[in-house]
Amino acid sequence: MSQTQMSQPLQFGFLPRTATRIKLPLLPLLPALLSLTILFAAGCGHHQKQVQVSSQQTAPQVNSHSGSASSGSSDSTQSRGRIPITPVPPGGVDEADLKYVRSHRPIYSEQGLATWYTAPYKGRKAANGQVFSDSALTAAHRTLPMGSLVTVTNLKTGQSSAMRITDRGPFVDGRIVDLTIASAKATGVYRVGTAQVRVDVFQTPKPMDRGGRWCVQIGAFKSENRAVKLKRDLLHKYPDSTVIEFPGQDSYWVRIRPMGDNREQAESIARHLRPGEPEAEAFLTRLD
Repeated sequence: MSQTQMSQPLQFGFLPRTATRIKLPLLPLLPALLSLTILFAAGCGHHQKQVQVSSQQTAPQVNSHSGSASSGSSDSTQSRGRIPITPVPPGGVDEADLKYVRSHRPIYSEQGLATWYTAPYKGRKAANGQVFSDSALTAAHRTLPMGSLVTVTNLKTGQSSAMRITDRGPFVDGRIVDLTIASAKATGVYRVGTAQVRVDVFQTPKPMDRGGRWCVQIGAFKSENRAVKLKRDLLHKYPDSTVIEFPGQDSYWVRIRPMGDNREQAESIARHLRPGEPEAEAFLTRLD
């Protein structure tokens, strides 16, 4: 996913001894004094210090009706095959998931920065194909298999929660996981906005170290022309790939899917890609 500035205190003091005191009728001044009091009270209320709660948005969802897709071959985005839905239990995890976490050791762990996010509109689908829910114990990760069962532990507070990976992100360098509001509250990340966490993976529907369907997501571009230019360059350099350019919120993104969604080729593209804009980064991303 604003800083507030405290208003300057009013200065009160006594008149100097040599000052001339002017006596004015009291009644005509009452309306002005009352208005000043109301404005002062409103100003204090407006500048009350508030807890800063912010979210980092993941890259916008891409579907067959958004963006502009091109391919160097006769293949189209649709002919590459849609990513199948990976359902998770209502609420993200169920009692069986919690029991599994309590009785097993993690198969993989990583540490890094966590943030939280929310959908830009109601009914938006997460990358796993189900409707996104703020109240579900789920999270976004760039490379873990969709539907992976993980726990996220706040390294400062020790708060921990089990959740499922149902979305992709965060597409911000240096961050490893994006949490829903429910997951952020369960791990003590919601009020602070970001926190150092440990992600422990307990179960994955597919292998982590081989296979999978992969792409490279590049953004965010402030200029649409820059995104379109990168798209043309990628099509020229990787003619067998499918490239899509699509708008985000006040930004533009590019996604390239190599032939067969091949992981090795996607890794090579991510290593050698230079987006051409300081704010833009290339992120290796798993689709399934």
